[in-house]
Amino acid sequence: MTDPFFNGQEDEQSKTQARSLWDRFQSRTQLGFLLFIVSGITGSACAFFLWSLDNISSIFQTHSWLVYGLPLGGLFVGLLYHYFGASVEGGNNLILDEIHQPGGGIPKRMTPFVLFGTLITHLFGGSVGREGTAVQMGGSIASAFARFFKLKDKNLRILLMSGIAAGFAGVFGTPLAGSIFAVEVLNIGKSNWKRLLPCLLAAYVGDWSCRLWNIHHTHYSVSSHMLPNLTHINFILKVLIASMLFGLASKLFSELAHEVQFHFKRLIPTPYLRPFLGGFLVIGLTCLAGTQDYLGLGVSNPNPHSPSILTAFHEPLSIWAWALKLLFTVICISSGFKGGEVTPLFFIGAALGNALGWMLNVPLDFFAALGFIAVFAAAANTPLACTIMGIELFGFENTPYFALSCFLAFLFSGHSGIYLSQKIAKPKLFTKYSAENLSLRSVQERKRRKDKPPHF
Repeated sequence: MTDPFFNGQEDEQSKTQARSLWDRFQSRTQLGFLLFIVSGITGSACAFFLWSLDNISSIFQTHSWLVYGLPLGGLFVGLLYHYFGASVEGGNNLILDEIHQPGGGIPKRMTPFVLFGTLITHLFGGSVGREGTAVQMGGSIASAFARFFKLKDKNLRILLMSGIAAGFAGVFGTPLAGSIFAVEVLNIGKSNWKRLLPCLLAAYVGDWSCRLWNIHHTHYSVSSHMLPNLTHINFILKVLIASMLFGLASKLFSELAHEVQFHFKRLIPTPYLRPFLGGFLVIGLTCLAGTQDYLGLGVSNPNPHSPSILTAFHEPLSIWAWALKLLFTVICISSGFKGGEVTPLFFIGAALGNALGWMLNVPLDFFAALGFIAVFAAAANTPLACTIMGIELFGFENTPYFALSCFLAFLFSGHSGIYLSQKIAKPKLFTKYSAENLSLRSVQERKRRKDKPPHF
């Protein structure tokens, strides 16, 4: 005999399951729709940014005297952020914090502020990059849509990560690396690969929509395809030595940038005066160096024999070219100029690889390529994404060397990095300050407290 009570209970459970499946279907459909919209808008925004940046950079290259306006440009951007953009001052770290712990949201004004601030910086020759701008635009656009549609925290995280992937892919033309970067950049040592698929879709949509606007990315050529295989011990040792130095160079950049920024804030309490002073310091450094080769983006140079990323693949550079670019960029970034660190890191890595290439008597272009990806891998703590970037930019023939260099540089950079909101899910080897679930910001604060004299 059938019990009506149990039948009614089963019917209710079936209805509950059906509603749950329907709600899940609606949620995923909505998220997929928003992902395509956000990625397409982000890619188009990157196209406009790259087009504007190309024109702005051309203006500076033909009017080099504009560098003397860098302090005023920095003051203007500093005032703009101080009075109207304080809520977006955190930049990339603000986006990472929102993914780790949703709550505060990312203001919509981040997109126009970082876009305008970066273009002003480049107009006057500031040594900054473009990745930070693209990632912040992607995160801000994603956050605006997430708030409008009132997404839950899980879907908000996915959409923010998709915005990062679309921005990275759009600005560099490397969608596969962009998708992995969006997943890998959140935590050191452990990543949530379940979110790779939406990031992958977003990266390809962002790259596709950027290319629709007839935007062309820089092509890097490496002619050294016939390299010794992994059984050639002498060549392997040279790659290992170079990779360790790439990691240490990355650590130097990150630690110096954070330390200089700390002292800027300590010595100059008024925020908008920091880039004003930083502009004068860049002018002074330019006069000391006797050249403007280390200003601006650094991808190319009007003089094809002067230091640039492209030149590093073709002819020997000064042994100190990487160090000079590092100093110029540290001063600009730390004093408050807007932009990113990644393209300057490409310059630093390629120039260091170039120098090591002729010192170790190995192919210059190949070691420039290794430095290009490995220094960024160590600074961003994203060795897998940068290995894939090496494949997308330079071809798959030397994938084992790309992976070896990126992961070894990553280990030797320690718990340092350009994104202080990264969390340490699994501590690296050979590190003194290592604790799980700490952010790099916390690690840095621990170091600073321990290094203070007793009377502090």
